[in-house]
Amino acid sequence: MKLEKAILSSHFKNEKQRAAVHIMYAAWYLKSGFSKGLKQLGLTHEQYNVLRILKGSHPAAMCNKDIGNRMIEKGSNVPRIIDRLEAKRLVTRFTSSKDRRETLVTISDEGIALLQIATTGINRAIEKHLKLTESKCAQLNSLLNEFLDN
Repeated sequence: MKLEKAILSSHFKNEKQRAAVHIMYAAWYLKSGFSKGLKQLGLTHEQYNVLRILKGSHPAAMCNKDIGNRMIEKGSNVPRIIDRLEAKRLVTRFTSSKDRRETLVTISDEGIALLQIATTGINRAIEKHLKLTESKCAQLNSLLNEFLDN
């Protein structure tokens, strides 16, 4: 679907403005595609992101600050997300033995199992919504890296 058809507008100041709106719309489109599967599993995007981060460091624990630094959505309230994941028994939180002021978090076995299910769904959504060849994806990644480097 063309951007103009999706947002019912074709009036842009210039191609840069059109590209900026296009990026925002594309991000929303992908996020919406992911939401359906995550919602069925009782997860938000932010919770899924925290589980992925914790799985990446598993079995080592991480502090909230380090988790926050790796989040896709930088404004996320990591302690609140951890509270919700802990209530679902998907993570375990404990006080650091080296510094009692520091709280550490690890992903639980239940969290790993749910993450595997969620990732399978995310991968299906990517295949469904991102119908580009590998070379076009590489091109897109290069352009997005260039955009983010500015």
